[in-house]
Amino acid sequence: MRAIELCRSWLFLPGTDRDVLMAAPESGADVLIQELEDFTPPPLRPAARSLAGDVYAAWRNAGCVSAVRVNRLDGEGHHDLAAVMVGRPDLVLLPMVASRDEIFALDAAVTAHEALLGIERGRTRLVPNIETAAGLVRAGEILSASPRVAAALLASEDLAKDLGAGRGRDGAELDYARQRFLVECRAAGVLPIDAPYTWEDVDGVVADTERGRRLGYPAKSAVQPGHAAAINRVLTPSAESVALAVRIIEAFEVARAKGEPRALVDGDLVEVPGYLSAKRTYDRAKALGVI
Repeated sequence: MRAIELCRSWLFLPGTDRDVLMAAPESGADVLIQELEDFTPPPLRPAARSLAGDVYAAWRNAGCVSAVRVNRLDGEGHHDLAAVMVGRPDLVLLPMVASRDEIFALDAAVTAHEALLGIERGRTRLVPNIETAAGLVRAGEILSASPRVAAALLASEDLAKDLGAGRGRDGAELDYARQRFLVECRAAGVLPIDAPYTWEDVDGVVADTERGRRLGYPAKSAVQPGHAAAINRVLTPSAESVALAVRIIEAFEVARAKGEPRALVDGDLVEVPGYLSAKRTYDRAKALGVI
């Protein structure tokens, strides 16, 4: 399984469409998510749950991370878990999280299913979905509620609705939310997953992903299979950025060996933060197999 911190594209898929689910690895997405909440109408959920075992096994065999978004535990979430945990999902996403108590409850439920099914305790990781103002302002306590929490995902449509904000392709109405959410995730030590771009155009998702990358997001969710490749491309260090990182690393290390605190690279002075950023870019590129 790909390390969570290297998972760039997180693709939501309709929970009951077996053909779509089985073909999902062809999208190139790093994480495939069977969506049992909004993408699966209540009458179809029992059929969707029955697909979990075969679908998750196929995803893992294809080298993808298998995930499921269950319903809230005060709704059909417990029914979802009872069925899908048999398939041993790598990740369980929970929608509309607004308090740490919801994570406590999900942790307890997942722990019970792991014990019942003989799954190694702690194997199943959790991903809270922050979709409301209440969830955003309590993000710190939510993300630190369980050691199972590996990542967190920010919503776009539901959050905008909760804020009373209009929606635009540039996503400007969510600027503050995206910045605050990123800070909360970094402080808690979990992977921040940027909100999805919900229009179909690829140029738009490229621009939106680049905007998130500049803020510091290494991952982004998607609701269109055709967006996964674009997200991966933007969130993978380019040849140019890797080459610059190498120049910075080499120049800075030579300067430090001479007792100098800074190095001049391409006309810019590089200090310790710039050096560490270059190291991070280089290490990420290496981990993703592009160098």
